[in-house]
Amino acid sequence: MSGVDRDTMRIISAELPVNATLHLWLKAVRPGIPGSVSLVSANGKFGEVQAVNAEEHSFRIYQVFGGGRIELQYDSQITSVSVAYWFTASDVLETGITVLHTNPANAPPELAGGYHFRPPFGWMNDPNGFGRFGGRPHLFYQHYSHGRTWNNMHWGHAVSSDYLRWRHLPVFLFPSEELSARPDKRGGAFSGSAIPLTSGPGIRVFFTEKVSERIPEQEIQMSATSADLFSAGEASVILPHRPAGEGLTFDFRDPYVFKGPDGRWKMLLGSQSHAGGVILLYETEDPQAAGGWTYIGKLHVETRYTTTALECPCLLPLDGEPTHPSTRWALIYGLMNAVDERTGRKNLTMADVGWFDGRTFSKEFGRELDFITDNYAFQAFADGTTPVGIGWMGNWADTGPTIEFPSAMTLPRTLRLEDGQLLTPPLGAAESLRSHILDRTRLVNGERVDFPSGAVEILFEVAEPGLSFELALEHPSIGLALVQDETGLVLRYERPGQPSPHYIAEAARVSRLRVFLDYGSIEVFADDGRIAGTKRIDGFDPVRSARLTAPSGGLRSATIWALRL
Repeated sequence: MSGVDRDTMRIISAELPVNATLHLWLKAVRPGIPGSVSLVSANGKFGEVQAVNAEEHSFRIYQVFGGGRIELQYDSQITSVSVAYWFTASDVLETGITVLHTNPANAPPELAGGYHFRPPFGWMNDPNGFGRFGGRPHLFYQHYSHGRTWNNMHWGHAVSSDYLRWRHLPVFLFPSEELSARPDKRGGAFSGSAIPLTSGPGIRVFFTEKVSERIPEQEIQMSATSADLFSAGEASVILPHRPAGEGLTFDFRDPYVFKGPDGRWKMLLGSQSHAGGVILLYETEDPQAAGGWTYIGKLHVETRYTTTALECPCLLPLDGEPTHPSTRWALIYGLMNAVDERTGRKNLTMADVGWFDGRTFSKEFGRELDFITDNYAFQAFADGTTPVGIGWMGNWADTGPTIEFPSAMTLPRTLRLEDGQLLTPPLGAAESLRSHILDRTRLVNGERVDFPSGAVEILFEVAEPGLSFELALEHPSIGLALVQDETGLVLRYERPGQPSPHYIAEAARVSRLRVFLDYGSIEVFADDGRIAGTKRIDGFDPVRSARLTAPSGGLRSATIWALRL
């Protein structure tokens, strides 16, 4: 690279095995001058990738057949590199990707001991395609690689053995080439789901492709398959338009595909009509679910709250085989732009329990999935006989396309029926996060307990349901406390000079609580998940200490665990 200013030269070094695949995103810094990255080994330069686009980073792949030390060299005056990682296709599901480079705009936070799922770079929102494939749990998610703000959507991807410890995999879905050209927030590969291929090993994914100015349909439904479980084939259109005659807005998204009680594949989609937010039901007789989708009708119309579209619907059996008529199902959906006028809480997520016969859903009862509302876009599936779900730890009420927001997923949760109630406790594997006991005496005696890190689990029990208590949590910039009084269970979240919703589970009357603290979040599970609440805490400053107060004799026990992955 003769003639280059050595002060602006950048070198990314890597030790590669044989047959490694490099994924890079680069762009030209100056219009008209191509950006380039040279690949150099001990024997000299052996390859180069270029990009002429100066508006957005362009994706490039390079296969390095020989192993050993290499360098990626570029001049920062003419080239910007957003992300670089490598993997070997033969064992990527076991080893994941190795990230070589992120720039400051998209680098993940460094949080020692943090245990919530976060992307290896960039922005993340809705979980997608959550399921077990090839014997392992897979998580896809809405993703933008080049910054911590929402933009044209990709699907990120990770794989796990226990839903807690994840290996990052290559980016799975990309926006169309047209949408990838500029960071203009026009669309991309939006939310969806995945099912196992019925014709052999692999998965089929379903997703919404959005192009904001496309006429007459901004949002259409697409499908793609993957035989190797980490790379997607070419996507094809399966639903090119909304159902006619239903008075729907442009909203038509978030396909959730599952096997119905009649053995046919079903698809839920979220939309909006003049009557309110709606969930649409489709089905197909195609055993591959690759086509032949027929509109059945509106499965649910939201009349309790004024919403725009209902989002991220999912439906799964809770307490029996899906083919049995007595089995009850959970219908879960987000109320986009809905406001609970009494509390000021926005974008609630609802969980209705009832019976599904393949065409209609008969509701027995319902509850809010999360009274603190930062468990959004929740997606669940039946892992064998155990329903498992995960949500985006965020709420569009306090984030958006222009706000930097390095987000996380919630703890994974199970769903089960008990005594006529829906419980959503954390997955049993969450106990494996416990490192050592911090306290078993001071908190129960009303003393302050200091935390050595931001990763903590607090368990306590009051003497009788509904007994008043206050768990005060010391945070450097936010007033934070979990309180039970005569009105119910409340999370106090107070930011100086900023109003906050009233986060309340009215008339809760709980007795047993598990509180998970992490950098930037609190999750509350009361009475084994009969009530659950999730709040993203602004920033990454940890909660420093806790003090628990209750009437004399009101506490039966209290234990604090330090947590780590």
